[in-house]
This record gives sequence, C-alpha cells and structure tokens, in this order.
Amino acid sequence: MRSTRIVAASLVGVVVCGLAVPSAVAASARATTSHTAQALSARSSPAKGVRLTLPAPSGRYATGESSFRLVDDERTDPWVPGQPYRELMISVFYPSVHTGGRPVTHQFPPAVATAFGTAVEQSAELPAGLVNWAATTTHSVRDAVPAPGRFPVVLYSPGAGDPRDWNVSLAEDLASRGFVVITVDHTGETPAVQFPDGHVVGNEPLMTAWAAAIENGTTPALLTKVMAARTADTKLVLDRLKSLPNRLTRIMDAHRIGMFGQSGGGFTAAQAMYGDPRIRAGVNMDGTLEYTSEPDGTHLSEVALHGLDRPFLLMGNSSAADGSDVHQEPSWASFWRNQRGWKADVTLNDSVHASFTDAKALLPQLAGRVPVETLDAAVGKVDPRLAVAANRALVTSFFNRFLKGRDDHLLDGGASPYPITFVR
Repeated sequence: MRSTRIVAASLVGVVVCGLAVPSAVAASARATTSHTAQALSARSSPAKGVRLTLPAPSGRYATGESSFRLVDDERTDPWVPGQPYRELMISVFYPSVHTGGRPVTHQFPPAVATAFGTAVEQSAELPAGLVNWAATTTHSVRDAVPAPGRFPVVLYSPGAGDPRDWNVSLAEDLASRGFVVITVDHTGETPAVQFPDGHVVGNEPLMTAWAAAIENGTTPALLTKVMAARTADTKLVLDRLKSLPNRLTRIMDAHRIGMFGQSGGGFTAAQAMYGDPRIRAGVNMDGTLEYTSEPDGTHLSEVALHGLDRPFLLMGNSSAADGSDVHQEPSWASFWRNQRGWKADVTLNDSVHASFTDAKALLPQLAGRVPVETLDAAVGKVDPRLAVAANRALVTSFFNRFLKGRDDHLLDGGASPYPITFVR
C-alpha cells in the first residue's frame, strides 16, 4: 500500500498512520478486535515506561485546551449498531493569556493512551510497554482564559484509525500563532474515544466490516462510507461552533475557516471543502483522494474529479517506493488538473507517511532503546526538529496567507531553510 493512502489498514488497529502494512491484513483484523478489547479493559492501569515530550509551541501566545462532546440526534451512528445518534469528541486549542504555573493537559485520555499506544507499538515494531503513553503532556492549560481578539478557526481531521490527539504539536503551534484549532475524533475508527462520562467507544464494528470488505472485494464502498461519515462529522462541528461556550465563540471568527488533515484526514479536508463553502482554505498532508486501499485512479473522489475554487495545499512524503506528489499519485494528479483555486505541492525530504504526525516528534526520543533502522522506517530519516519546523512553517504560512492576508512568501517556491522540495 502506498503511503499516501487513506491507510485503510489502520482501521483495523494493525497499522497507524500507514507505518507498515502486514501481508495478511484480512486475517489479522478480527484477531486485532480481541487485542483492542483487552487494551481497553486495561486502561485503568497505564503502563510504566519512557515518558515522551512534545515540542513547545513557537508562537507568541500561551495556549489553552477545552474538550467537548457533540451529539447529532438526526444521524444514526454508522459504526455503532443500534445507536440512533452520532456522538463526537472535539478539542479546541486556542490563544490564551499567560498560563504560567497552571497544570497542563495530557495528550491522551487514559483509555486512548492504552489502546492507541498499543497500536502504535505494534505498527512501529516497538517493544510492548516501552512507552508510557499516558504520561505525555501538552503545553496547554485546560480551560485557560482566552487571549483578547478574534482569530481564524482551523479544523483538524486525523488519519484513518488515529485519534484527534495525534497531531497536538501542530495544533498547539497554530494556536500559539493566533488560530483557534479544533481537532475532531471520528468515533468508531480509532481504537478508543473516551467521553466525559467515562464511557469508551472502540472500533470493533468497523474492523469487522473492513475484514469483510477485503474478503468480498468491496473496499471502495466501505471507504466511501468512511468518508461520508467524516464529512458529515465535519459539517456537525461547523454547525455547532456557535453552541460552544461564549468565552470561546467570542474569539472565533467564523468567516475565516480553514481545515487540514493527515492521511485520511487530508482527504476529509478536501472532500469537506468540496461540499461546504464555509471552509475557505485547506491542507492535505499525505492523503489519497481516492476510495480504495490501493489507489490506481479507478475510484476517484468528487474533489479529485472536479477540484476546488479555493486555495489548497498538498504536502507529500518522499519515500523511494511510494512517495507522494502530483506526478506519482493518480488522485493528486487528477485534482491538480482540475483545481481552479490556488495550489501548491510540497514534498518533505527524507520523509514517510507518519512524518506528518506527532510520531515524528515523539518516536525519535527512543533512539538508543530502539534500532535506528526501526525508527527510520517508522518516521523517516529527516531530522525530527527540522521536520516539525517545516510542517509548522508550511501550514502556518498557508493559513496566514489565506485566512489572515499575511504572506511570508514561503509558499512561492524559492530557497527555503527547511528540508522541502516544491513539485512543479
């Protein structure tokens, strides 16, 4: 499977962010269901292990984080049998006043730390229990006092099978630079979503459906359903912005909305933009725009076939076997031909699919405990500090340009201090 893909294999909890694909995905899917259930049952006893640290935001603002449950009573849940409503968790990262001395939030809720951490260890071939996934903290204070002002709103959609918490470094950095960033959990995909009352929703029904789709040759139909659920989730979040607490709505400029995502989340950003004019600009970080696990141009999405009339940035990886750019990825090539708004295609040098997630900031901290070849395969050879800086700079430059009217010309394609290549 090429690494730009929606990474449907990650839906079964075997592969996270497309780090690797086993040769017997279908056979392993149902077995993983049992493993995930066991992980969730152990959530009350987080594993001891190495504590990993997220890089600090680089902007002028301190940051706050608030989390909310959203419920859509008009939509049955596509992955929870018999549930007549759809429920989501979102986190809002935002510029705040000085927060020194106050406790910060954790990257993952306990159940997510256990279940998703186990999936990361499996996909990256890390020793089980090496990392204490529950110990990683953010740099954001829970429910901090927002900074004065009105800020653009940017949504983040994670890769298929990933939680909303798997790009906190980028979300916090954007917030520190004057954006309100809303990260979205697509319930039923990731190994665990933990809600405020403590109940946890896993991904066993979708894992079972994925195994059956592989066996029956119906993966395009399943992935179409996945993307339909994700775009409906995005619409719900946008529709409910005004229902959030006044302390947050008063700093949100709902007329300046953008969206970005990694892997399946990048696909979600593009497809959501196609159907919703409220989203003015978008970024796809290494995600296919086709409804198949092995994209070949035969199951192109609507946005790949027709493009957009608003700005859109493609960010791809450079791995030799399956790097992504508009010359290699069929759906990107189609989108590129049909895109009517501003466009650019930028490759992160010496990168792989997971180089666009928190994996790139966190896993290299295991050097000396994990073979270098294992880490390179998982997150690429690009220097982690440079990769984090490049991802932050590109995404910030894009949203500054198209949501704030401030152009630093990084995306003009000239010489750059970052390990990037502009695809012509």
